[in-house]
Amino acid sequence: MKKTLRTASAMALALSVAAPAMAQDGLKIGMSFQELNNPYFVSMQEALRDAAESIGAEVVVTDAAHDVAKQISDVEDMLQQDIDILLLNPTDSAGVEAAVRMAKAQDVIVVAVDAQANGPVDTFVGSKNRDAGYMSCKYLADELGGEGEVAILDGIPVVPILERVEGCKAALEEYEGIELVDTQNGRQDRSVALGVVENMIQSHPNLAGIFSVNDGGAMGALAAIQGSGRDIKLTSVDGAPEAVKAIADGGPFIETTAQFPRDQVRVGLAMALAQTWGARVVPAEVPIDVRVVDSENAADFAW
Repeated sequence: MKKTLRTASAMALALSVAAPAMAQDGLKIGMSFQELNNPYFVSMQEALRDAAESIGAEVVVTDAAHDVAKQISDVEDMLQQDIDILLLNPTDSAGVEAAVRMAKAQDVIVVAVDAQANGPVDTFVGSKNRDAGYMSCKYLADELGGEGEVAILDGIPVVPILERVEGCKAALEEYEGIELVDTQNGRQDRSVALGVVENMIQSHPNLAGIFSVNDGGAMGALAAIQGSGRDIKLTSVDGAPEAVKAIADGGPFIETTAQFPRDQVRVGLAMALAQTWGARVVPAEVPIDVRVVDSENAADFAW
């Protein structure tokens, strides 16, 4: 793992050296996001644009709005614009395979970012999502003293979310006194999650903790918990600014396991550029570490 990250860092450092040449070549980078109505992906887009500007490359960005048909169409449009690199943040890992194959048929380098994509992807760069779910739910169980009823606020069934739930359940199973009493889908959306968690709280009078698969859903859950007046602890995954502030302020929201979206896209671009320059040993997968953010370090954390 350390060797892989050292390789990625070296590639990223090489970008500044290669900038004049890349500008002359007119490199064109396309990135298709699953959504851009989310601070996580907004920060990723900002980092991509900054990196591309530093090497004189052009960037084309699209928002699939969680519509796989639109995402495939977006990629088709990018290919017609003769992109050299496709950074793909899939809204559906299996559903975007046709887009991946179209890109590879035109000799475009394809790097999946944040979520894996089916098909002949050159490299996948993403967070350790199972670890994130495990760390958040272990934190929750420890804060509850290893006893009590907990629930999972699930989300859209893409691989990162599935892995977070898998990690959470693995952590909870380590505590004999913890009982998982409910799992419902908040679709990673604040307003949807608010109603879902209100129902959870009404249905489970002894509910002591909730794990949300992302901070968007967690903010809806937080509003529901505060509205109920109940003592229910909340943990999540992402590290979004609003969530980090809520944790720093104290209250039911006690932890989020932070990801690093800017680092993911920087490393993803580095992997793609290495292949553009002829590298033959670029890793097929680069996992990015996650970090617990709680009241002790929230004030100093930012993506």
